[in-house]
Amino acid sequence: MKKLISILCTAVLVITPMTGVMAKTNPNATVEVAANRIATDLLQNYGVTSLQYAIMDEGKIILSDGAGLHDKASQIPVDKESMFGIGSVSKMYVTAAAMMLVDSGKVDLDQPLTTYIKDFEMADSRYTQITPRMLMNHSSGLYGTHYGNSMLFDDNDTMNHDELLLKLKTEQLKSDPGAYSVYCNDGFQLLEILVERVSGLSYSEYIAKFISNPLQLESTKTPLDSFDRDRLSETYWPTIETKLPAENANILGTGGIYSTAEELTRFAEVLMGNRPDILSESAAESMQNHEYRQGIWVSEERNTFNYGLGWDAVDLAPFSDYGITALTKGGDTMMYHASLITIPEHDISMAVLSSGGSSIYNQMFASKVLLEVLEDQDIIDEIQPDQTFPPPVKVNMPAELTAYSGLYGTVGTTLDINIQNGEIKLPALQGGLIPEQIYVYTGEGQFTSPDGSVKISFEKESNDKVYVKVLANITLSGLGQTVMNTYDYQKLEHQALDTATKEKWAARNGSKYYALDEKITSIFYLLPSMLIKNLTVDAENGYANGTRVVDPNYAENVAQIPVMNGRDAFDLQLYTKGDTEILIQDGQEYIAEDAIAPIFAGKTGITTIPANGQARWYAIDARSANKSLTVDSPDRGGYAVYNAKGEVVHFSVATHQQTTQLPKGGFIVFGGEAGDVFKIHLK
Repeated sequence: MKKLISILCTAVLVITPMTGVMAKTNPNATVEVAANRIATDLLQNYGVTSLQYAIMDEGKIILSDGAGLHDKASQIPVDKESMFGIGSVSKMYVTAAAMMLVDSGKVDLDQPLTTYIKDFEMADSRYTQITPRMLMNHSSGLYGTHYGNSMLFDDNDTMNHDELLLKLKTEQLKSDPGAYSVYCNDGFQLLEILVERVSGLSYSEYIAKFISNPLQLESTKTPLDSFDRDRLSETYWPTIETKLPAENANILGTGGIYSTAEELTRFAEVLMGNRPDILSESAAESMQNHEYRQGIWVSEERNTFNYGLGWDAVDLAPFSDYGITALTKGGDTMMYHASLITIPEHDISMAVLSSGGSSIYNQMFASKVLLEVLEDQDIIDEIQPDQTFPPPVKVNMPAELTAYSGLYGTVGTTLDINIQNGEIKLPALQGGLIPEQIYVYTGEGQFTSPDGSVKISFEKESNDKVYVKVLANITLSGLGQTVMNTYDYQKLEHQALDTATKEKWAARNGSKYYALDEKITSIFYLLPSMLIKNLTVDAENGYANGTRVVDPNYAENVAQIPVMNGRDAFDLQLYTKGDTEILIQDGQEYIAEDAIAPIFAGKTGITTIPANGQARWYAIDARSANKSLTVDSPDRGGYAVYNAKGEVVHFSVATHQQTTQLPKGGFIVFGGEAGDVFKIHLK
């Protein structure tokens, strides 16, 4: 008999005491103390506002607790009823939903997707080879993600869902379907549409009828469902004092579900095959297949990524070090973060949800606590200490490795890698978790970081492409270690451009383009990097933002990088409307900065949203800088102000304030419905 794990009645004393607000059973100090300690660290050091976590063991909740505040203003603590967005953990719901249709004989995973979505078309003839399985294991060859109008404040507009098939009609694939797996959000949006077409129900209705109701999940909802939005744990932005409006991730299959930690562990029973009344055991087991092996993959080494059907990993480290199979799925929206880990052979699952932070942090938290559970239940003898790494010892490098010097690229950028004197310098990797640094040659084809934790090598794959392989052991204080084994860059060929094309693109180097089609309710207005496209052009080699220049106004994706770093690829298309240059990326338009007129400098004025509904951008020059701006906005409209560095200084939708000071060299954008009029006052 496995020992039942339980928790102390004491609570996390971070910001506010949690005593008595979460589920408790018989106490077990080791697990409870470990969880409380890590939760405290997350709140104090990792940007987390609120945290909720739960462990289920053989169908029983054995740990359910939380830390932080549900609402700062009222000092209400998080409790087990607090709801969070679970981001891409939502992919497990749409995968399970599609697998239920497989169980019923209505869907075959290996039939063409066009069998079920008959109006699915692309400009690339290979689209007819895409199957539902490829959507689930990220090998469809789709570019990645159409983010436009997907993440909205207090707005459940289904525009993103409704326009996806139309946008895909004009787009290419980046690889043969099935060639390799690279993270792809659009695949799960298509899976959502498949569920709707085959079942005849809306996706929200299907989830409610076939998952939430049988499992009695009262807090598992989509933005289209009716529920008390006050139950959503509040979210915050560093430069805004008040709480933000409710976040709606309107890409339901990809990342749109809200839930609680307890309910997520109850859903995990379905994923482990314990609820055959909902999903067959064989279907759950097939989701755990090592799908990534069907195409090009980085290696069989221990990793955080090795895709199944829906799952990010079906052999998750560090559990693999103990001979234990653990599955995981992580998720991040703009504001919420989630991680789910299941251990089917021992019928254990843990969910960690947060406002603020990162799904990586949540996964490391869950891994560390679950190892405590496994040790307590005598499933493992003892928890292995974190790995330590000796400093690198530089050795003589074989001369032939210098042949790997040259131009490399990943989605969005290129760089020159110069291998000289047994050393290479690389920029920050893994989203900044690995700093920019110099790696030295240490033998066996590997270059090692100064602290010994990161190994760099060059691998030629079966597709004849050369990749920069990164094997990184990342240590985060208080959270432990995680391992990421990825291909980060792909070697590129020089592209000779004709004179006219070269000059046209060279003139665009450093240019900025501003989003026209994003709704003013979009959360992306808080993050200008999602709205402002900066062109970095390498005209000598024929590339722009990592894409290969084809002609004076078009550049195409060339990245074919498995795992994560080839995700969200794009092409660049430019055209001229009158004297204004417009950039098209992922089906959305962006206006060139040099076409943006200064906002008027008088006392009063108006601006009107044009008939096409596109946003209106204005520059803040010396005449209007430092003046106080007050705007009378229509009910459906709003505006945002950015300083010269591109940082948001005011966003009326988030703050509900209509007055701000205009920073010199910045920009202001107005958005709303076609014909909306904004009355502007400057003082």
